[in-house]
Amino acid sequence: MGVEVESDRHRVALAVADGTPLFELASAYEVFGVDRGIAEPWYELTVCGPAAAGVGGWLRADTRQGLDALATAQTVIVPACHDVDEEPTPLLVKAVREAHEAGARIVSLCTGAFVLAAAGLLDGRRATTHWAHTDVLAARHPEVTVEPDVLYVDEGTVLTSAGKSAAMDLCLHVVRTDHGAAVANALARTLVVPPHRLGGQAQFIPAPVSHGTHHGTEHALTELLAWATARLDEPFTVADLARHAAMSPRNLTRHFHAVTGTSPLQWLLVQRVNRAQELLERTALGVDQVAASCGLGSGATLRRHFNRVLGVPPDTYRRTFREDGRGRRVG
Repeated sequence: MGVEVESDRHRVALAVADGTPLFELASAYEVFGVDRGIAEPWYELTVCGPAAAGVGGWLRADTRQGLDALATAQTVIVPACHDVDEEPTPLLVKAVREAHEAGARIVSLCTGAFVLAAAGLLDGRRATTHWAHTDVLAARHPEVTVEPDVLYVDEGTVLTSAGKSAAMDLCLHVVRTDHGAAVANALARTLVVPPHRLGGQAQFIPAPVSHGTHHGTEHALTELLAWATARLDEPFTVADLARHAAMSPRNLTRHFHAVTGTSPLQWLLVQRVNRAQELLERTALGVDQVAASCGLGSGATLRRHFNRVLGVPPDTYRRTFREDGRGRRVG
């Protein structure tokens, strides 16, 4: 008789209720439910909910276990609600609360935040949801500090995201937290999505401002971002970026805010910190060398920005996420 060996894979439960919208559920499944060989071990995903729960209005979910199985997961993903005007399913609320009490990390996507709020998990915490429903969440749960303008909020064991594409941002943030920037970036490339948008970035981006007749804004910025990303070790000013994009600095800044929701220099800083993360994980370069390689000048400058963006110093990050020669974490 064989001996059952407990898996060392991180157990993720995807909570499904009847009527769950498809988009956020599918985003979570693509990230946590498909092992692409990017990191070892990958997650072990289980879909939990009522038998043959309706999803997206036309599909039936292959729910392998009921909602009570959430209590055995290490991370629970709660996708969007069917209708924010209706109270969340009591069984789902109870299961999510019990999973958190058992020590699980709870992650809501889009209006899934209403389930977390109903379970009392957002009381005294910051949270977000789809921008169209932040006022409703704040009015219904005044004990929650609702952040209406951000992509996602990480409160440690409780994380919430805005709607649609921001759900993917939060899922990648979770992967980055668990496996490091190099793994998250590799996954983002596979999924053909932006590798790193900070949670504090605006979730509602206005329509792009009007542009000249030489070429479209989207094309100009796409080429500019690729050009700058390939030269992160070089010093840039807004004037340098504008010159390459054949725009005035003022016009570039306007277009940047309209398309990305952030400023050119803030975007550049995030890319440099992200590059520093990868170098700290995958090379033995000293902090000063890493700083020079990603355009942050000195080790002191790198430490200051790294701490501000990620909340940890570079040396601590390296100890946590460093890899051996075969791409496996040894921290």
